[in-house]
Amino acid sequence: MKKNIEHMSVGELKTELKRLKDNLCDLEEMHSFTFGKTTVHIGAEKAQNLQEEFEQECKEYGEKIKEIERLLKAKSIE
Repeated sequence: MKKNIEHMSVGELKTELKRLKDNLCDLEEMHSFTFGKTTVHIGAEKAQNLQEEFEQECKEYGEKIKEIERLLKAKSIE
Protein backbone atom coordinates (compact mmCIF):
# COMPACT_ATOMS: atom_id res chain seq x y z
CA MET A 1 0.00 0.00 0.00
CA LYS A 2 1.39 3.40 -0.96
CA LYS A 3 1.96 5.98 1.73
CA ASN A 4 -0.33 9.01 1.59
CA ILE A 5 1.71 11.95 0.31
CA GLU A 6 0.33 14.15 3.10
CA HIS A 7 2.24 11.97 5.58
CA MET A 8 5.53 11.77 3.68
CA SER A 9 8.71 13.39 4.92
CA VAL A 10 10.43 16.07 2.86
CA GLY A 11 12.98 13.49 1.67
CA GLU A 12 10.24 11.07 0.62
CA LEU A 13 8.39 13.86 -1.20
CA LYS A 14 11.54 14.86 -3.09
CA THR A 15 12.12 11.23 -4.08
CA GLU A 16 8.51 10.86 -5.23
CA LEU A 17 8.71 14.15 -7.15
CA LYS A 18 11.82 12.96 -8.98
CA ARG A 19 10.15 9.62 -9.78
CA LEU A 20 7.05 11.34 -11.17
CA LYS A 21 9.09 13.76 -13.28
CA ASP A 22 11.20 10.89 -14.63
CA ASN A 23 8.05 8.91 -15.47
CA LEU A 24 6.52 11.91 -17.23
CA CYS A 25 9.71 12.40 -19.23
CA ASP A 26 9.74 8.71 -20.21
CA LEU A 27 6.09 8.91 -21.25
CA GLU A 28 6.76 11.99 -23.39
CA GLU A 29 9.79 10.36 -25.04
CA MET A 30 7.81 7.19 -25.80
CA HIS A 31 4.97 9.26 -27.28
CA SER A 32 7.39 11.32 -29.36
CA PHE A 33 9.05 8.18 -30.68
CA THR A 34 5.75 6.45 -31.43
CA PHE A 35 4.20 9.40 -33.22
CA GLY A 36 7.20 11.18 -34.63
CA LYS A 37 10.11 8.90 -35.34
CA THR A 38 8.69 5.62 -36.56
CA THR A 39 7.11 4.56 -39.79
CA VAL A 40 4.80 2.09 -38.05
CA HIS A 41 1.27 2.44 -39.31
CA ILE A 42 -1.33 2.96 -36.61
CA GLY A 43 -4.97 3.21 -37.57
CA ALA A 44 -6.71 6.54 -37.00
CA GLU A 45 -8.95 5.24 -34.23
CA LYS A 46 -6.05 3.60 -32.41
CA ALA A 47 -3.94 6.74 -32.79
CA GLN A 48 -6.77 8.85 -31.37
CA ASN A 49 -7.12 6.50 -28.39
CA LEU A 50 -3.36 6.55 -27.77
CA GLN A 51 -3.34 10.35 -27.94
CA GLU A 52 -6.20 10.60 -25.44
CA GLU A 53 -4.50 8.13 -23.08
CA PHE A 54 -1.23 10.08 -23.38
CA GLU A 55 -2.93 13.39 -22.61
CA GLN A 56 -4.75 11.90 -19.61
CA GLU A 57 -1.57 10.34 -18.20
CA CYS A 58 0.34 13.62 -18.65
CA LYS A 59 -2.45 15.48 -16.88
CA GLU A 60 -2.40 13.02 -13.97
CA TYR A 61 1.38 13.24 -13.63
CA GLY A 62 1.19 17.03 -13.79
CA GLU A 63 -1.43 17.17 -11.05
CA LYS A 64 0.58 14.86 -8.80
CA ILE A 65 3.75 16.88 -9.42
CA LYS A 66 1.97 20.15 -8.56
CA GLU A 67 0.53 18.62 -5.38
CA ILE A 68 3.94 17.42 -4.21
CA GLU A 69 5.53 20.77 -5.05
CA ARG A 70 2.79 22.48 -3.03
CA LEU A 71 3.40 20.18 -0.07
CA LEU A 72 7.17 20.71 -0.27
CA LYS A 73 6.66 24.46 -0.28
CA ALA A 74 4.29 24.25 2.71
CA LYS A 75 6.68 22.00 4.63
CA SER A 76 9.61 24.34 3.99
CA ILE A 77 7.65 27.20 5.56
CA GLU A 78 6.86 25.23 8.74
